[in-house]
Amino acid sequence: MKIGGYPSVQNVRPTERKHPASRSSASTPADSSGIGEIRDTAELFGVPDAELTPKVRQAFLNLMAEVETLRQELHASQRRVGELEKLADQDPLAPVANRRAFVRDMSRMMSYTDRYGVPSSLVFFDVNGLKDINDRYGHAAGDRALLNVAQALLENTRESDVVGRLGGDEFGVILAQATDEVANAKAEELAESIRARPVVTENATVPLDVAYGVFPFRAEEDASEALAEADRRMYEKKRQMKADAA
Repeated sequence: MKIGGYPSVQNVRPTERKHPASRSSASTPADSSGIGEIRDTAELFGVPDAELTPKVRQAFLNLMAEVETLRQELHASQRRVGELEKLADQDPLAPVANRRAFVRDMSRMMSYTDRYGVPSSLVFFDVNGLKDINDRYGHAAGDRALLNVAQALLENTRESDVVGRLGGDEFGVILAQATDEVANAKAEELAESIRARPVVTENATVPLDVAYGVFPFRAEEDASEALAEADRRMYEKKRQMKADAA
């Protein structure tokens, strides 16, 4: 079932302020002494050409070199901060959000739902029999099972949705703009995509199965209440699956 998503929003970066050296390159021919760059820099500081003695020129060259070094260090630090922020939000095993980041994004979505009346839902997944997989086939197979689940969820949801690992064998999906009916249909579709990804070991092909609970966000509820209710519905589903199997 196709679920509509939010309009795409492009990330617009502010135009970087050009260094005086880059500005001067269009108007002043480049030379090995950097006179054009020095004059532009001196102009910024209000130093007339008559006072550009060799000593002053060298001072400006040193200053420009230090500014360029600081600029490069700043950009490197900004990239590193971005990498650390990403690591802080990502699960250590699967390429999905960790519980902290997931709950934060869910709180934002719930606030959006409450304010604008846009339906959104939480799907809580539990991987059936993960302990047995670990015990019979080893923890590498168990890790592979979790990765298969994460990949199935990521490949079958939209960019406006959020996929996270809530801990152990539990995953969550925030379905943006999804009513209870739409979310239940999507949850079953996701469960089928997980079942289609068995864990393949050297000696066996291990089937995967999940139970899930769906909870549409409601006004005046917080993230912990939503998780608890989705978890309760998931266990109801799990009990029903066991009863049907018996």
